[in-house]
Amino acid sequence: MVEEEQSRKSVREGYAKIAKEGLRCKFSTSCCESPTPYEELSKKMGYTKEELNSIPKGSNLGLGCGNPVALSSLKEGETVIDLGSGAGVDCFLAAKKVGENGKVIGIDMTPEMLDKARENAKKGNYENVEFRLGEIEHLPVADNTADVIISNCVINLTTNKKQVYKEAFRALKPGGRIIVSDLVLKKELPAAIREGAHPSSCIKTAILKDKYLDIIEEVGFKDIKILNEKEYCFEELTDDPNIEVIDANHNTNTRELKSISELDEKSKRIASEALASTLSINVSAIKP
Repeated sequence: MVEEEQSRKSVREGYAKIAKEGLRCKFSTSCCESPTPYEELSKKMGYTKEELNSIPKGSNLGLGCGNPVALSSLKEGETVIDLGSGAGVDCFLAAKKVGENGKVIGIDMTPEMLDKARENAKKGNYENVEFRLGEIEHLPVADNTADVIISNCVINLTTNKKQVYKEAFRALKPGGRIIVSDLVLKKELPAAIREGAHPSSCIKTAILKDKYLDIIEEVGFKDIKILNEKEYCFEELTDDPNIEVIDANHNTNTRELKSISELDEKSKRIASEALASTLSINVSAIKP
């Protein structure tokens, strides 16, 4: 329990800083006001330029590992819950799909992110989107609320993934579905890499793919499918001058966008070993 609380505190602090300052990048002398680096990151995750242009500026922080809304087949009038909604990018995309008769509820544990998301909702006049403060292990929603639950590279950050999926199961209506983009391991991380990872890093608490899928089944979900998955190769990234990675600094508690060539040798080694062990997946399942 102490480890879980400490992990949650570290993640909250890390994402509060991102909400207030953004990801630092070489395109600016301060924090990133230009959407360019976020757009490029998000396009690599599966978002289209049209999607990104359709949502309020500032709602896309380039923090996901997929595009769950594009895979959700959302229908007019459905209710959607987004676990770890951040500044609102997926909520706003979902809102357009479910229409004025539908509803989208974004859940986030970071007050600074909620402030940013609510500001973005106001800018975009989204009347069918609501943002609530809460932990994904303890959702502030009633039983049988949602037709669909989505999440984008968030569940990997919690040490209690089974509790998250139990809560998702509870909050879904019978016949409801989950569509989750997340980061998993294809092999165990070297202990030194995991221990040295930034406290709010995606790899810090990531687990093996098979174990991840077993958890979804154990809580009661059926028809579990991997819709697609993507492996990462460090050598391929080093050959692409347009590829950038998020370099986390423990001392300043900041994250900075850098090209591979800008990393120091230690960071390159960590990135290489981490990428060799990780996999992004898009998974769906149904509550019977």
